Amino acid sequence: MSDLALPVSTPLAPAEDAAPVAQAHRWWFLGVVGLAQLMVVLDATIVNIALPSAQADLGFSNADRQWIVTAYSLSFGALLLLGGRLSDLVGRKRMLLIGLIGFAAFSAIGGAANGFPVLVVGRAFQGAFGAMLAPAALSTLAVTFPDPGERGRAFGVYGAIAGAGGAVGLLLGGVLTQFLSWRWCLYVNVLLALVAVAGALAFLRSQARDPTVKLDPPGTILVVAGLASLVYGLSEAETKGWGAPLTIGLLVAAGVLLAAFVLVERRVEHPLLPLRIVLDRFRGGSYLAIGLSAIGLFGVFLFLTYYLQLILGYSPVKTGLAFLPLIAALMVTSTTSS
Repeated sequence: MSDLALPVSTPLAPAEDAAPVAQAHRWWFLGVVGLAQLMVVLDATIVNIALPSAQADLGFSNADRQWIVTAYSLSFGALLLLGGRLSDLVGRKRMLLIGLIGFAAFSAIGGAANGFPVLVVGRAFQGAFGAMLAPAALSTLAVTFPDPGERGRAFGVYGAIAGAGGAVGLLLGGVLTQFLSWRWCLYVNVLLALVAVAGALAFLRSQARDPTVKLDPPGTILVVAGLASLVYGLSEAETKGWGAPLTIGLLVAAGVLLAAFVLVERRVEHPLLPLRIVLDRFRGGSYLAIGLSAIGLFGVFLFLTYYLQLILGYSPVKTGLAFLPLIAALMVTSTTSS
């Protein structure tokens, strides 16, 4: 997830795409991108702190509880590659604004939920619009800073937000849950989105559509279905066990669909994911390392939250404060490693 979004974009063709943000405003735009990324990563964890309170308020079961987290990650992960292609197809500014507005709207719907189904739907659409938002923000940032030195500093800041955002979500979620309501863990996105939309409208230029970009319908269908089956299968393993027929069926289906996706991408003219991207040993190795670390990190966020609150009896704020050393370490390493 933080890490959540490193989409593949096609080469930039239109001349105005080369300078989507005026040089005088590029550092201001970094703040806009930072806010957008913070929203995406924040929501992977901020609701974790609120889950015990939301569960008590709405009365859903422990078995249903995981879907508040899974609905977001399922739609985000399944649609991320498509979101990257759409930002190339329809323009980064347009996709960034669509993602921000949609994310905020469904955050408000989830926050106002009067029952479990509405909350899950809100979370699922948050993930879907996050999958549109993250690639557009990241790809625009990449072309906003052409100078290697400035780009390194910009991505250091971006990395600090991406790395620490999940832990910040735990702290912010604790404060909002304890002093306001668990619903504000979702409503806060509306405030962040308003600032980010205003910044995008002020600093980001419109880009012409790149006529060389094409959709890859077979690849899109296969990767969305494959990733959805994988995430759904893993979530079923948590509740029904690894040997359950549904778990096995979903994981086998995921393997078949993703293998078919690889075969299709080798043959189509405009692949959604050019295989040279991941077959490069350095890039592929870094993706694998980031993916494995994110799996471990976000798993710790969820289960440690419940351990601290339900077993040790910590308040939501005290739980968030317990993650402060992690936040500090992530921010220091992200800003210095570049």
